[in-house]
Amino acid sequence: MINKNIIYLGFVSFFTDMSSSMITTLLPIYVVYILHEGVDKLGIIIAVSTFISYVFRIIFGYISDKYQIVKPFVVAGYFISAITKPLLAFSNTYISIAFLRGTERMGKAIRSAPKDSLISSFSKKGEEGKTFGFHKTMDVAGELSGSLIILIIFMFFTKNQEIIKDIFLFTIIPGLIATLIAFFFVKDTPFKTKSINVIINHSDLKLLPLLFIYFGFIFFIMSEQFLILRAKDFGYTLAIIPLFVILFNLIQVIASYYGGILSDKIGVFRSLGIAFSFGILSIFLINISLWLAFLFLGLFTVLSLNSIRAVISKNATSKGFIYGIFYGGIAVFSSLGALTIGFIWKNYGFETVLKFSEIGMISIFALLIISNFTRKN
Repeated sequence: MINKNIIYLGFVSFFTDMSSSMITTLLPIYVVYILHEGVDKLGIIIAVSTFISYVFRIIFGYISDKYQIVKPFVVAGYFISAITKPLLAFSNTYISIAFLRGTERMGKAIRSAPKDSLISSFSKKGEEGKTFGFHKTMDVAGELSGSLIILIIFMFFTKNQEIIKDIFLFTIIPGLIATLIAFFFVKDTPFKTKSINVIINHSDLKLLPLLFIYFGFIFFIMSEQFLILRAKDFGYTLAIIPLFVILFNLIQVIASYYGGILSDKIGVFRSLGIAFSFGILSIFLINISLWLAFLFLGLFTVLSLNSIRAVISKNATSKGFIYGIFYGGIAVFSSLGALTIGFIWKNYGFETVLKFSEIGMISIFALLIISNFTRKN
């Protein structure tokens, strides 16, 4: 039986990611094809927002552990995200969009590590993968709902700049619902003391090699926002593009919970190896079948993230801090990856990006296999 606080947090994530999906589905098209800022500028926006979203998680994870502040960070983070997303409707340059996306992602940075600590504290021992799998299911179910809302809107309204801005404005409704659920229904973690002195536990450092392998892989893989841009290059219309995002999110909804259970049974290295295989497949399939590319990217995203979150929950002593390190590493490597991919795509073409991504991911996958072999011997 899953703790009711985790269920409440699941609904918080559901409504938050409903609003986030409305942004991420349309933003690449809005930036490149409506504002005519270019794919390199999109790469900058993705890099800035991703960097802020993840790197500050280290700081707030550390503060959360040291002063044992959990729920206040969770509520504040959701509130900041809720009120900044609608302001994108008033942005007409990539600089202003990057600033607002960065501010909104700061809200995510404030809440993420404390939220994972909260989930971990209410998880049953030995069922961490299952618990994070359930939470991720609610998370991506919200993203799926956001994509469906866009699809329905595009079926009945003109697909132009003004309707996109109206959708941006609408995101305040699910965002505020999420904040209210977090404030009124989610309980705080019951701490026995007000602060602790030792935050960086040396036994936790053994997790770092695995984390850096994951960081290397996400540096090379293309995010769904770049795949959305590729869909537009292939000639898909604004009415069809949300279907790709729906597929991306739907496969995560289906796979998340059972993927978490699988991670508990077969171990993190095998689970991560399966996820990496799906990630490599997604990039190989872009020019063959974009539908399959989105499907396998969704499988990689949910399986890899659940595996890493679960192994931290099972093995880390200073969970908030290690979750902060995890998200901080994602910040640095995925931001650098987005900048690199945007630059290569703009200056050397998509085929060069494809080779860069494929060779890099295969190399990191080989490193995971070697690391697992070394660990066993």
